[in-house]
Amino acid sequence: MRGATILKASDDKTKELNKHTLMAFSGEAGDTIQFAEYIQANIQLYSMRNDSDLGPSAVANFVRGELARSLRSRKPYTVNLLLGGIDPITNSPSLYWLDYLAALAPVPYAAHGYAQYDIPFLSFWYYCLSILDKHHHSDIDFDQGLKILRMCTDELKRRLPIDFKGMLVKVIDQNGIREIEYEDSKPVASA
Repeated sequence: MRGATILKASDDKTKELNKHTLMAFSGEAGDTIQFAEYIQANIQLYSMRNDSDLGPSAVANFVRGELARSLRSRKPYTVNLLLGGIDPITNSPSLYWLDYLAALAPVPYAAHGYAQYDIPFLSFWYYCLSILDKHHHSDIDFDQGLKILRMCTDELKRRLPIDFKGMLVKVIDQNGIREIEYEDSKPVASA
């Protein structure tokens, strides 16, 4: 065991909303599951009623509206989301970052939870966002994306006191959403 905390290997914190849109969530355990299932059911209901899938932009705006409505209630959801997908009409990819305060922002890359930040000296030093800032560019291909993912997971292994039991990697492309094998058992050398 490498860390004081062990992450559950079988925990999938994503929901497939339609054929080309995936939502990843983090936050309070009960809130995240309930909210993700609520959104998934409503998006699927829309698709059945209208015989067409919503694009990622429309889904993101719907989710933002539901988070805003919940924020004004007595029991708001404490959930942070990443929503990504391929627009079925334009075939253009998009990624949206949403937080529990119903802030919505389109982003080229993102991270949530422990992957996002570290707080030494009471200022933010980002684990993965600094790697993404340095290595991401607009014409990145799939293999380069996997190399950047490897750098991010290696950095998390190096700096977080958590024993990773594996990573679940999902890819969204024109053919839909699929899970890929991601070998993450190699030990990481110190920086």
